[in-house]
Amino acid sequence: MLKIAGAAAGATVAGTALAAAPAAAAGGAFAHPGMLHTRADLHRMATQVKAGAQPYTAGFARLTANRHAQSTWTANPQATVYRGSGTPENYVTLYNDIHAAYQNALRWHVTGDTAHADTARDILNAWSARLTRLDGSADRFLASGLYGYQFANAAELVRGHDGFELARFQKMMLDVFHPLSEDFLAHHNGSYITNYWANWDLTNIASVLAIGILCDDRAKVDRAVEYFKHGAGMGSVKNAIPVVYADGLAEWAEAGRDQGHALLGVGLMGTICEMAWNQGIDLYGYDDSRFLKGAQYVAKWSLGGDVPYTSYTRKKGAPGIWSGSETASAAAAVDPAMDRPIWAMIANHYTERRGLAAPHLTKIAARFAPEGGGGDYGPNSGGYDQLGFGTLAFTRPRATAAEATASPTPTTSTSGASPSGSTSATPSASASPLGGKGDDLAATGSSDLPAWTAATGVAALAGGFLLLRRRGRARRDAGE
Repeated sequence: MLKIAGAAAGATVAGTALAAAPAAAAGGAFAHPGMLHTRADLHRMATQVKAGAQPYTAGFARLTANRHAQSTWTANPQATVYRGSGTPENYVTLYNDIHAAYQNALRWHVTGDTAHADTARDILNAWSARLTRLDGSADRFLASGLYGYQFANAAELVRGHDGFELARFQKMMLDVFHPLSEDFLAHHNGSYITNYWANWDLTNIASVLAIGILCDDRAKVDRAVEYFKHGAGMGSVKNAIPVVYADGLAEWAEAGRDQGHALLGVGLMGTICEMAWNQGIDLYGYDDSRFLKGAQYVAKWSLGGDVPYTSYTRKKGAPGIWSGSETASAAAAVDPAMDRPIWAMIANHYTERRGLAAPHLTKIAARFAPEGGGGDYGPNSGGYDQLGFGTLAFTRPRATAAEATASPTPTTSTSGASPSGSTSATPSASASPLGGKGDDLAATGSSDLPAWTAATGVAALAGGFLLLRRRGRARRDAGE
């Protein structure tokens, strides 16, 4: 098996040479908190849980039952985080700590219990004091993307809380995460632009966008938005959703690959759209709501419905190394029980915020409610690809006609530190965690690297640079 000579050179560095002070936000101030959750969102969660309203209390019960959401959690920071075959992988430590920080911060905003805020703060401070490098195989780009956007969202929730080292945390995000995410979007690890499936792009778009918001850096936000709309890679919206059908559905390219990767992609694109919306940018509605049509397609297909599929061929490999191609000719088989916490956010945007019909999204969101979060969907990394808890966080009342047609308008705030609830919130005693499928949607370790032969007869590349797998095993190793 071949390696791409020098593809990793310069990409595994910590990125300290690229560090810069956060740029002043051009074109208006950023809203804080303003990623997945706004001040209004957090207030709604707190007041509804305090009132005992459903489905908020059921969603909150899933949060309080999660082991990551406990104020007794202790961080285990590492100086270097490795992800990928051929490395001493320790990224499990990172994603567990991120989800603990996020869940404790969210719990604080709902209850007002500062013990949870302090725990989230201490986790984030511990990592910003130690982490200097992401390393490993090509999977380091998954780490920069997935954990970059998640880390930033956790930090946004404790922004301004007593003792939180925001400036140091911002520096870590700029030095360690952003250089890898930007490098992937710019160079795709030296490969052909279509070698990596959409999820690789989407994770890093999400990371660049979240880091831009966290650091009040308009250029980074603009970069992420522009790539979402017009990027050459498979993660831009028209490449991830290449065909729009007359029935209002739009083909998700990775539906021809497998269900797990398609669900991951929908969740990531929804995350990008929600973070942009909360900064006054409507990507949900971009290109005649193309994402709505693609999400509806995946929802219908995931529930066992018949969907059309136009044959799709992508070029693989790297210039000067090897080239091959792969064709998907039909939508893959699905497991209607496969569950990921991605639907509540998307369904509530289109049906409640915008007042649009989205029957497949409505059905699948109801089927898998209440949504949990990291740790509720299996022990492997795929169970931590989304922050989750959408039933609690994104259930919202129907907008008025005027609100539904209005452009998104961020609410500017500089604090973000005060909780939005009180300690009297009580979760439903009858709610309990619902175990999900343990499919690992992002792992790409050495055990997931079988020899794979393309139609051209050329063997797959290994060495951690271009990880190519049997499509039939993709439920376990998504992220590509």
